[in-house]
Parts: sequence; structure tokens; C-alpha cells
Amino acid sequence: MPPTRVAVLGSGFAGLETAFLLRSLLDDDQVRVTLVSDRDDFLFKPNTIYLPFGGAEGPLHIPLRKPLARQHITHRIGAVEGIDPDRGVVHASRGLPIHYDRLVIATGATMRPEEIPGMAEHAHQIWTPAQMHRLGEALQWVAQHAAHGRPQRVLFLVPPNNKCAGPLYELVFMLDTWLRRRDVRHEVDITFTTYERSFIQAFGPRLDEVVTAEFADREIHGHTGAVVTKVGDGQVAYSDGTEREFDLLVAFPPYVAAVRYDGLPADDRGFLACDPGTRAVAGHPEIFAPGDAGDFPVKQAFLAFLQADAVAGTIAAEVRGSTPDSVFEPVSMCVMEMLDKATFAQVPLILTGDAAAPVAVDPAAPEAYRVGTGKIWRLGKKTLGLYLPMRFRRGRPFHAGAPWRAMELGLRAGSRWLAS
Repeated sequence: MPPTRVAVLGSGFAGLETAFLLRSLLDDDQVRVTLVSDRDDFLFKPNTIYLPFGGAEGPLHIPLRKPLARQHITHRIGAVEGIDPDRGVVHASRGLPIHYDRLVIATGATMRPEEIPGMAEHAHQIWTPAQMHRLGEALQWVAQHAAHGRPQRVLFLVPPNNKCAGPLYELVFMLDTWLRRRDVRHEVDITFTTYERSFIQAFGPRLDEVVTAEFADREIHGHTGAVVTKVGDGQVAYSDGTEREFDLLVAFPPYVAAVRYDGLPADDRGFLACDPGTRAVAGHPEIFAPGDAGDFPVKQAFLAFLQADAVAGTIAAEVRGSTPDSVFEPVSMCVMEMLDKATFAQVPLILTGDAAAPVAVDPAAPEAYRVGTGKIWRLGKKTLGLYLPMRFRRGRPFHAGAPWRAMELGLRAGSRWLAS
């Protein structure tokens, strides 16, 4: 039999994890992998939160030529222009059409700030490194004004249809610590508003309790159920008639699919309808959508890895003619940076079917729901920030091999002793 042709669209967490894990599971004579992406590097986006506070951008970019070549993965640089599921073909902006037997759509999500009137014009956004650098420049002005005794108002905003606001929570805590270290915090009023019913709603009551307590200790004004309707020059309007003024607005806009695929089932935001366990696209067992391109309600790197692992395992089992040994089980892990300490969370999730709260903490797995805060978790954050780039630089998947087993043991031990 000729090798199974697998086309992977996207070079983010889900795309690279799927490609690298497939190559570790199958030999050259079993699978031929082609990766299509619009860039020649991988961006370690979670650590862009450090850029506004002086972090270096260079280490966050991982060139892909060597790791892909090392794993015999063909790289086609170009934008995905469409697919033909009936013929099994991908059309890209450069080169000939790519034929596939299995297709992995991992083109991720993007932001649509124009969904909220005035947001694009008046808010600093946090999706790209360039936006993070511009936010850093704005924060320097805030600190400078505060140092000269001119009070500043910084407003953080999570609008409806944002799918993972974790980085915005990190930034508000990091800003508080950063301002205190400059002895200007007393001149800066910080407010955080979110449309959700609770803080970091998807991750349950324990994260809400942590955030609520941290906001109180740090004198950050936090508001839930605050649905933005319009952003103006120096003012935000909410659905309940409230208006809040700002000197600096930092917002995480609504999510939409980065690429829409005609002919495939998707929701109104372009996210592909998938089987919960295998992440196969509904009606298309040969097409998979791990990570942000799919319809899982929470868009987060660790969950993208788990989905990619399920996809790679399913494809490998199909090639071997065996039964997949695992499916996607949404147990999130995250570390929320605060600059002076960090919060770790391990959260088992279930789908609820409720559009207002599409996921919840799994009540059948209470022992797996763990949250802890302290300085030691900053070390965990830094370790993950070193481990992942190291793996991808070598063309290795995140969740595989002895290094991951050692890290997983450390996380489990830490969560057992330092979280509850």
C-alpha cells in the first residue's frame, strides 16, 4: 500500500503537535505528511504576555525549516484558499493543489474587533506581538503620567464571544505588580469588566474565587455580567446603561475562525462542527479539526494539544488498521502569571449545551479539579515556556517521550501538594 497522504493546515499548537506526533507514530512508508502554513516559523503566543513589560520577542519565534525537514514533513508556505472534500484536494495561494487521504484543519482563530462598535478604533488589543509592543508603549506613558502625579484610568474589557480571556487576566495582574514596583500604583485606577457570569467562567468557581480575592487584595475593580455595547473615545457603554471612562482601554475582542471552509459544517462564527472525541468533522470522517478551528467552546493551547493528540492517534490507528487507544478528554491545565506569583489550575471540563455557559467543571471528576497560587508556580510557567519551544525546535511533539513524562509527574506532584 502507498503511504497515507496527510495534509495539515496550520503551524500553530494543534497543527505542529498533530504533524510531529504522526511522524513519531508512523514510519515513512506508512504516512506522508505535508504541512501548509502562511509563515515559516512557530510563534509561542502564550509568552507574548511578557512583551508589554520588556520581554524579548525573538525567542518566541521558532524557525520551522529544520524541525520539519528532520521529520520528513513537506512544508508548503502559502495561505489556504479552500478545499475540495469530494476530490480530496487543498488549494493554497502558492504551488499546485495538494491531494490528501486525511486532512487536518488547524488554521485556528482570529479576532473580529469591529463586532463591537468603536473597539477597533479605541482599544489596545492583545492578539499579535505588534499589538503587545504597542500596549507596552502605552503602559510606559501610563507609568510616566502617574509618576508626575497625573491619575490614570486603565480599563480591561472582555466582550461577548471571546473564547479564552486568560491572557487578559494575566495582563491585569502583571500590570498591578509592575506599577507597584515603580511606586506609582496609587495613581492608577484599574478596572476589569467581563460579560461572563463569573471570572474565568469556563474554569469554574475556584478560579473565580482566586480572581475575586486577588482583585480585592490589589484594589482592582472587577465586574462580571458587564456586556459592552459600544466603545467611544475615552468611554465604554454597557447594556445595563453603565458607562465607564478610561485613559487606556485593553480589550480581548470576539473570536472567529481564521479561515472559513465552504461545504463543511460550521457554526455562525466559522468554527467547524466536530465529533467530541475524535475531532473528526461532522459528515467527513477523513477530515479533522483540532484546536481553535474546531467547535470546542474554549480556545486554549493545552486543550489544542490534547485534541491534536487524539487526531494523530486516530489517524495512526486507521493507517495501522487498529482501534484508537484514546480520545479527546478536555482536562485543561494552565498557569496564570502575575509577575509576583502565579496561579495553577487543572480543570476537567464537560459540555453543557448551554450557549451562555457552554462548558462546566465535570462534577464526576472532583479530584481532578485543582487550583493553587504561589511563587513556586511561576517556576512552572517558566519551565513550560522552555520545554515547549525545545520540543518543537527538535521536531518532537509536546505530549510524548521521557521529557514529557517527567514534566507530567512534576505537575501531578505539584498539583497534589500545592493545589487543592
